[in-house]
Amino acid sequence: MAESPLQMTTRLRRKLEKRKIKAQLWGDYYDGRHPLKFASPEFRAQTGGLFDGFSDNWCSVVPNAMIERMSPMGFRLEDGTVDKAAGRAWKMSECDVEIGLSMLESLVSARCYALVWKPDGVTTEITFEPEAQAIVEYVPGRRRVRAAGLKVWRDGDTEFATLFLPDMVYRYQRHVNGGEWTDRTSGLLRSESAHFRNPLGLVPLVEIPNRTRLLAPPVSEIHNVIPLQNAVNALWAHVLTAADSVALPARAVLGMDRPVREILDPETGEVVGEEDEPIAKFRSDRLLWLEKPGASIAEFSAAPLSGFIELIRELVDHIAAQTRTPGHYLVGRLINVGVDGLAQNEAGLVAKVRERHRYTGAALREIMRIEALAAGEPKRAEALRLGDVIWRDPQFRSDAQYADALTKLKSINVPDEALWERIPGVTPEEIARWKTMRDDQAAAILGGNLAGMFGPKPDPAEEPGAEPIPEAA
Repeated sequence: MAESPLQMTTRLRRKLEKRKIKAQLWGDYYDGRHPLKFASPEFRAQTGGLFDGFSDNWCSVVPNAMIERMSPMGFRLEDGTVDKAAGRAWKMSECDVEIGLSMLESLVSARCYALVWKPDGVTTEITFEPEAQAIVEYVPGRRRVRAAGLKVWRDGDTEFATLFLPDMVYRYQRHVNGGEWTDRTSGLLRSESAHFRNPLGLVPLVEIPNRTRLLAPPVSEIHNVIPLQNAVNALWAHVLTAADSVALPARAVLGMDRPVREILDPETGEVVGEEDEPIAKFRSDRLLWLEKPGASIAEFSAAPLSGFIELIRELVDHIAAQTRTPGHYLVGRLINVGVDGLAQNEAGLVAKVRERHRYTGAALREIMRIEALAAGEPKRAEALRLGDVIWRDPQFRSDAQYADALTKLKSINVPDEALWERIPGVTPEEIARWKTMRDDQAAAILGGNLAGMFGPKPDPAEEPGAEPIPEAA
């Protein structure tokens, strides 16, 4: 029996709630909210909630090191030309700002989504949705064909859901405390229906997943970091506890009675007992008289903490090796390292980022393909599908290194446009402006106006010492 749209909405909503559990865990670890693990019950009983708010957060460093090297600059069509229309649509929806947030969400929460839609029926808008508010379902046996997409959000006491199918769009609402989904009535015009035909003919919700396997769901970039992060936090808890209790030398008095004081009856003034002298007052004396013969003092040396610190460094090195994050990102020590050594140290991170460029680029091409279809340009949509995403070079180099590399490429007749694309941070719009400026310079040379290459010609009347030009009679 075929599943109704309402039943599909309910099922996908439950599936989304299950996914949110892991996404919330990964998000908490990225934000530095770590529960203390690997500590004995005795240690917990002794420290209580002392370390509840403490974390030596390495889970944020790993995705942050990647996201600063993942910057899409534009889109290239099948024939290699830059798609200016896609660039305009990209900026119109402020995707040049939102894409960094969405890719970071994908690295941390394993996936995020992009919705291409016309909310007013006229202007195409691209919005990025977090993993907790959207879900895409695929056709069984076809991992890239989207069968349905669901977007949910809350406004006050009402929860809204929009189900996207290739042929129809269904909109529902319910109370945030649960209950049955009903056709949407809030926020609709009088003449507007809760359900309507999908004008695009496909599911406009696109998944942007992090690394995955063929038969496994995407996972967070910090999934493998969490156990090591827990070990680091536990070791720091032991170090801080030891520093507070046994880091300083302890002394003990041997061979004499413990210091006590008498307890007097307040009415008669007679001694009725004795009690231990408060230890703080006992320690405050600069001199201790050992009245009993044979008394002596013993000293317990401070506990060495270097072993804990070395183990923490070892765990951080494991994090660097397993995530291919350069060591200087984690430990912050970079002394007398040459250019080649730095490039070799960052080779693993650069390779990992370029690998992500392929997976993320496929999703971005699909997003812009849908945008072209929404704009009524099927030919451009097909050219985008076979095109490519222009990424910023993920390998950081100095200006001198770039200049040297580009000069050598120029010597083997690499075109100027190809060289300009290799300059980090240069957008396709800047390259188009440079081409216009170059053509203007060439036209000035051919036209004999060499001075025009350096600015407008000065007015002779404004030059110092110039004779005034007589007015015409």
